[in-house]
Amino acid sequence: MAGILYLVATPIGNLKDMSFRAIETLKSVDLIACEDTRHSRKLFTHYGISNKLVSYHEHNETQRVAEFAELLDQGKSMAIISDAGTPAINDPGFTVVEKAHEIGAEVIAIPGPVAFVNAAIVSGRPTDSLFFGGFLPSKKGDRRKRLDEVKHVPATLVFYESPHRLGRSLTDCFEVLGDRRAAVVRELTKLHEETITGSLRELSERFSSAISRGEFVLVIDRSGKDDEPENKATTLAERVRDLEDSGIEHKAALKTAAKEFGISKSEAYRTLQNSK
Repeated sequence: MAGILYLVATPIGNLKDMSFRAIETLKSVDLIACEDTRHSRKLFTHYGISNKLVSYHEHNETQRVAEFAELLDQGKSMAIISDAGTPAINDPGFTVVEKAHEIGAEVIAIPGPVAFVNAAIVSGRPTDSLFFGGFLPSKKGDRRKRLDEVKHVPATLVFYESPHRLGRSLTDCFEVLGDRRAAVVRELTKLHEETITGSLRELSERFSSAISRGEFVLVIDRSGKDDEPENKATTLAERVRDLEDSGIEHKAALKTAAKEFGISKSEAYRTLQNSK
């Protein structure tokens, strides 16, 4: 009979968030797989956990999955943890879970902290429907394309973001999604935790030149009438001017206007030049 695979959530900052059940499980399994053994040993030392620990990350995933499947097939038990939070949420874990089901092993989640969930509930944005998009792409073009893809998802949007891209990402969010209500949640459960709310325009201005530090979660309200452009313009040139007056840079304004008028960006550019 195949063994049991546990997915164990660990603290995202405050060590006191470790559950009794998580500690008990980690002390009982035959093997624990983690992203960084050095990082996890600090947690294990704090709670007196001394079970065998091996690394499991994106670079050795293929090899490790085969090893873990063999162990589970022998009836042994193992746990997967990430450096922080819940494994398989924007972290390795899915491949092992899939394999565990294939060989008939039992898969059990030991619940605990999840950064995007905690950010959503403190943000002040609706939580009846959430869309979690992980990290936004690092390149501007890819990031704006991704935002355009989720623009009309009927849910509060939640993304992780790195400190050095925060300002640029907020600007792209404002220009692509419109001026929605949003929150920037920083350093959850840690000493300098804070939640900063405002419109995307306000937040993009605040963080455009600021030096940001820590780990961030962006929580953005769903699409609504307030952030959809009220197109009273009768010509393309008027619409581009209206968008620019609202704070959108020229290229983005031209692209948006072209889409609203049902023409290509190049055709919109020619029309705009001929109108001058």
